[in-house]
Amino acid sequence: MKIAIPDDYQDMVDQLQCFSMIRHHDVVRYREPARDLDQLVERLRDADIVVSIRERVHFSRALFERLPNCRLIALVGRNSQRIDFAAATELGIPVATGVSNSPVAPAELTLALIVASRRNVALEAERTKRGDWPCTLSHRIRGSTLGIYGLGTIGSLVAEGGKGLGMKVLAFGQSQSREKAAAAGYEFVGSKAELFERADVLSVSIRLQRETRGLIGPDDFARMKSTALFVNVARAELVQPGALLEALRKGRPGYAAVDVYEEEPLMGGQHPFLKMPNVLCTPHLGWAEWDNFELYFRECFEQIQKFENGEPLRLANPAVTPRFPPRAAV
Repeated sequence: MKIAIPDDYQDMVDQLQCFSMIRHHDVVRYREPARDLDQLVERLRDADIVVSIRERVHFSRALFERLPNCRLIALVGRNSQRIDFAAATELGIPVATGVSNSPVAPAELTLALIVASRRNVALEAERTKRGDWPCTLSHRIRGSTLGIYGLGTIGSLVAEGGKGLGMKVLAFGQSQSREKAAAAGYEFVGSKAELFERADVLSVSIRLQRETRGLIGPDDFARMKSTALFVNVARAELVQPGALLEALRKGRPGYAAVDVYEEEPLMGGQHPFLKMPNVLCTPHLGWAEWDNFELYFRECFEQIQKFENGEPLRLANPAVTPRFPPRAAV
């Protein structure tokens, strides 16, 4: 079978141990995103199976309609907001999914961004390479206040790490967050406003849903300290468009560390955050580690194996009637 893997940013999928599961097929990988829909179609139209790496490619109806040979979309991960599942179902294209959710990698990146930002690691390391004198003073982490907006699985790990660094943990969120805060001995504040006002470092760990889109806006940022750090490794869409950029320009918060953006991938070096010395940017690395990739891609490739053998799949669109007859089980 022909398998296409678009947007392998790290150019490392073929180095995973689990790649051996599909290596015997005709596999083609693309590292850089297609420049437009026509080029994307050109890359994918001959493929029997297309691997969707999380939410890197927009699988729209317009794209599906131009992939006449596509028998299966194999999703890396449990879900994607960039796949038109209704169109896939209507056009007879099954979408197989993963099942795991590993919170460790994004939690570790959050903690890394907190330490790197508060200690000016990236800025001063780059100046050192150039032979420049140091130009900053750090903000002490121990004894500062860490605000966790959403004490779910990831937020709990971030809180645990912050506590280990000697930070005082404040939490805010839904009732489950309140219960977790009480069990862990964290203070649960009475309002979102209080969380933003008191935090020296504020980390967002909220799932993006219809009701959480644009949840954070200018009024929230205006409450933050001029020395505070805002960290977002969750989703850019949790913040109202342009609100963080404008808030940083106004000086509240004074700093930001972000791993997610409204338009991804972050290419060309033109995003305004990249020109701000008080913003630390990483290119959506929250899940990008060897253990995570082995876990997520193995589940994806297992579905491809099952498809190859005519076995039942774990489908995101179980109501689909495949436009190609399923292969006979081996």
